[in-house]
Amino acid sequence: MVLLAVLLCGAIGGQVLAPLVASRFIDRAIAGGALGDLTVLALLTMGLALAGQVVAVAETYVAEQVSWTATNALRADLVAHLLRLDATFHTAHTPGELIERVDGDVAALARFFSRFVVSVLGNGVLMVGVLGLLLVVDWRVGLGLSVFVAMALIAMLRIRAIATPAWAAERQASADFYGFLGEYLAGLEDIRSSGAGAFVLRRCAEVMRSWLAATRKAQMRGYALVASSQGLFGLGTAAALALSAMLFEDGTLTIGTVYLIFRYTEMLRQPTEQIRNEVQDLQQADASLGRVEALLGTAPRLADGPGTALPPGPLSLELDDVSFGYAADAPVLRGVRLGLAPGRVLGVVGRTGSGKTTLTRLLARFYDPSAGVVRLGGVDLRTVRLEAVRARIGLVTQEIHLFDASVRDNLTLFDDGVPDDRINAVLDTLGLAGWRQALPRGLDTPLGAGGAGLSAGQAQVLAFARVFLRDPDLVILDEASSRLDPATERLVQTALGRLLDGRTAVVVAHRLATVAYADDILVLEDGRVREHGPRLALAADPASRFARLLRVATDEVAT
Repeated sequence: MVLLAVLLCGAIGGQVLAPLVASRFIDRAIAGGALGDLTVLALLTMGLALAGQVVAVAETYVAEQVSWTATNALRADLVAHLLRLDATFHTAHTPGELIERVDGDVAALARFFSRFVVSVLGNGVLMVGVLGLLLVVDWRVGLGLSVFVAMALIAMLRIRAIATPAWAAERQASADFYGFLGEYLAGLEDIRSSGAGAFVLRRCAEVMRSWLAATRKAQMRGYALVASSQGLFGLGTAAALALSAMLFEDGTLTIGTVYLIFRYTEMLRQPTEQIRNEVQDLQQADASLGRVEALLGTAPRLADGPGTALPPGPLSLELDDVSFGYAADAPVLRGVRLGLAPGRVLGVVGRTGSGKTTLTRLLARFYDPSAGVVRLGGVDLRTVRLEAVRARIGLVTQEIHLFDASVRDNLTLFDDGVPDDRINAVLDTLGLAGWRQALPRGLDTPLGAGGAGLSAGQAQVLAFARVFLRDPDLVILDEASSRLDPATERLVQTALGRLLDGRTAVVVAHRLATVAYADDILVLEDGRVREHGPRLALAADPASRFARLLRVATDEVAT
């Protein structure tokens, strides 16, 4: 910024000096001055023009460097903040909307970061300097232009205050469009299969029509800024030139002085227009700054714990009268009481909507219970740092997220400290030795975004490999084998048996065969614990809910 200010001051100095030298050249040429003096003045004018171009290039380079450094730092801060926000926030905002706020709003601040302060101050100094020189040349011309410049600046500030809310609405309309786009592109297969393409196009037209209306309103208020400043300045220029012509006719001014007034009047237009452009950019920057500040000011509902340490080794699990709902008036879990000793595997079964997945989200502390306490290793999760909780937990769901990166990075989640030998051993254990050996570039083979080229089952097995590599003390499997064929599922279950040996695990499943290796069973209905006990004992009791579920599953298979 200091270097940018120095370069800008140099550019301003060159702009002010060049008309003075040219004016001196004109007067001496008309008066029949010596050729040598005229040559020096001409070369000096050319030198100032060339130096001005060099300084302009350097100033542009430095300004862009400042802009990108600042905006990239702000983007990084916003991404880090979004990662800290809880799942409730991300459920309420689409990915497309958040992308627009992280990138679109920050991009609107690029010029504000790089040039606004320096440019406004620099052009303000240039304007004051030019008006001062005009007052020295002729006070009447200088005073007249000063009045018009003041009127233009006042009009710009008034219009800016009116236009800023319109630009805020335009930024929100833009975010709404990208949110719509991201949401419907994510559901492209469902849209095509259900024939909803016409509806999506109509909805797209409605969103874009709203965006157009917001943009038109903001742009028209911005153009009012342009029209007012140009109109006032045009009148001022005409008045100054008319007065200069009258004074020249009276012999008060020389032709060189008239040229100097003309050039300085033109020079006044440049800083006025640049300040106008900066104010117009500030309208958008004001709106974007407000949205960025609002995002950074959004506090996560999950407060990080003071740092109580979890005990080493397998973690016990306890839910003490836990209740929770995503909305205050719609509880999902009601008074759940549960205890699981370290190293045991808990199978969680129940109908859809009974709260099974919600239970696992509380264990990983994606949410805090509205009532009751969740404990791991006898420690209240709210007293443990979030990073420490999740470092001890391995979670696999049926929705697998693969990144546009190499196989290695997808398995290690960009951890360069995991050796290739260990990755290969895990893949071989999970029955992916043939797939691994067929990779054209080995572990460096890129996977497309979303795992392009992989079957759903292969993507699920890769998710299991991630858990193997993390070596957690609590493993949570939420319908993790739902996409596997029976043969692959048997292979994975054999491997998981090794992974879960000596570890605590919670396995959520609809297919009861998936919980065949569970030590204990938890049956949830309507968010309440209906049954909890050793799996073998519940299976042997014909009156138990678990035994009835087993009989239903057996009848369905037989049918």
